[in-house]
Amino acid sequence: MLKTNINLKSIDYRYRKIVNNIINKKRISENEAILLLEKAPLSLLGTLANCIREEKNKNYTYFNKNIHIEPTNICVFDCKFCSYSRLLKKRKEGWEYSIDQMLEKIKNYDKDSITEVHIVGGVHPKMGLNYFVDLIKRIKLIRPKLHIKAFTAVELDYMCKKAKVSYNKGLKMLKDAGQNSLPGGGAEIFSEDIRNKICKDKCTGQQWLEIHETAHKIGMPSNATMLYGHIESSEHIIDHMNRLRQLQDKTGGFNAFIPLKFRNKNNQMSEINEVNLIHDIKIYSISRIFLDNFKHIKAYWPMIGKKSSQTLLSFGVDDIDGTIDDTTKIYSMAGSEEQNPVMTTEEITKLISQTGKTPIERDSVYNVIKTY
Repeated sequence: MLKTNINLKSIDYRYRKIVNNIINKKRISENEAILLLEKAPLSLLGTLANCIREEKNKNYTYFNKNIHIEPTNICVFDCKFCSYSRLLKKRKEGWEYSIDQMLEKIKNYDKDSITEVHIVGGVHPKMGLNYFVDLIKRIKLIRPKLHIKAFTAVELDYMCKKAKVSYNKGLKMLKDAGQNSLPGGGAEIFSEDIRNKICKDKCTGQQWLEIHETAHKIGMPSNATMLYGHIESSEHIIDHMNRLRQLQDKTGGFNAFIPLKFRNKNNQMSEINEVNLIHDIKIYSISRIFLDNFKHIKAYWPMIGKKSSQTLLSFGVDDIDGTIDDTTKIYSMAGSEEQNPVMTTEEITKLISQTGKTPIERDSVYNVIKTY
C-alpha cells in the first residue's frame, strides 16, 4: 500500500475507486487513466504521482554527465512538428559532420568525467548502417568505457531497410561495434491517425515498438518518449502509454519514460499554441501513475526548461537528464527557453537540492556514481 495522507471519503465519487486501487498498487485501466487526466483535480494527480515517485525512488533525483553528438540535421523525412531538420533540397542550411569531426568533439572531453554520449540526428541517405558501425567502433577506441546511447527507432528503421538487413541483425551489428543502448526518440504518438498527419513518411508506431523489443531481446536497454501538446487527444496519450506498458511487461527493457512537449517555433505546426505548465504537470503526473512498471520518469530539461523541470520533481519526476554542455540543438531551434543548454554539476545539483530532493549522479542504466 502506498504511503499517503489522502482521505478517500473526501474524493469525488467518480474516481474514488480508482484512487483506492492506486493506493493499493492495483493497475488502472486506460479508461480510468483518461478520466483522471481529464477530470481529476491537479492536487490529487500530483499527490498520487509524488507518492508513487517516493515509493519507487525515495527522495532521489537522478542526473548524469553527458554530451550529445548530432551527426547531421539533413533528413529525408518531413515531420511537420520538427524545427531541426532540413530536407535534402535545403542541405546548404544544415550540417553534416564527418566521423573525424565527431571523434574530435569527443576528444574535447578527454579531461572531463562524462559517462555517456547520446547520438541522434536527421536521417541522412549517405549515413547508413556501416557508416555508424564504423563511428561506434572508433569512439570505443578512444573512450572504451563511454556509454554510447544512439539512434532513434526512426534512424534504425531507415538504416536497416537501406542495408537490407533485419532489425535483429542491424542492432546486433551496432551492439557488437560497442553501442550500449537506444534513446527513446521518434515515438511521437503511436496512433496512426495522428502519425499520418504529423509524420506520415517515417516508421510506424508498431515498427518503433518492434525495434525496441528487438533491442531489449538482445540485451540493449532503451528509453521511451511521447510527444504531447499538439493535435492529440487524451485517448491518444493513454493509448500510447498503454502500448509502452504492455511492451515493458513483456521485456522489462525500458529504463525511463520521457514526455516531450511540442514546441511551436520554426516548424510547420507553428499555428498550434503550446500547452501551459498545468497541462505539463498533468501529463507527467498521469505518466507516473499509469506506467506502474517504469521505474523512472524523466523531465528533459533542455526541452521543458530548468524552472519547469524543477517544478515537475514534485509531480512524479525523478530524473532531469544531464549536464549536456550545449551539445544539442533540437529543442533550442524549436523555441525552448534553453537556447544554449548547459548546466555544470554544481548547477544541476543545486537545482535539485532547492526542491528538497537528493541529487544522485548516475550512469546510463541508473547505477549510482555519487550522492550529493
